[in-house]
Amino acid sequence: QVQLVESGGGFVQTGGSLRLSCSASGGTFSTLAMGWFRSAPGKEREFVIAISWDGGHIYYADSVKDRFAISRDNSKNTVYLQMNNLKPEDTAVYYCAADPFGRGFTVANDYDYWGQGTQVTVSS
Repeated sequence: QVQLVESGGGFVQTGGSLRLSCSASGGTFSTLAMGWFRSAPGKEREFVIAISWDGGHIYYADSVKDRFAISRDNSKNTVYLQMNNLKPEDTAVYYCAADPFGRGFTVANDYDYWGQGTQVTVSS
């Protein structure tokens, strides 16, 4: 069983930056594909970005390409989401997720483990 804990959310103005962290425990982190998803009020959970177990493959949602980046430190069992040039439409609860099998990367149902989420609010 893998436990995931997100941190780093907060309140930021348009154009600002935040870095989210997701720490994993209870599994072999270096074998997990990791993804970030987000849920905004009144909207379904959507894919943001994902990274393969070795960092060799990265997948982006079009809405965040050139603004968001994902990285991982397998020695620290942590994955990071760097968010730059934030926009009000990025306001959401951001969830970290883990997939032991590296399946679709962009599909929420392919992920077996989820964190509790961290709120990101971008003011206009």
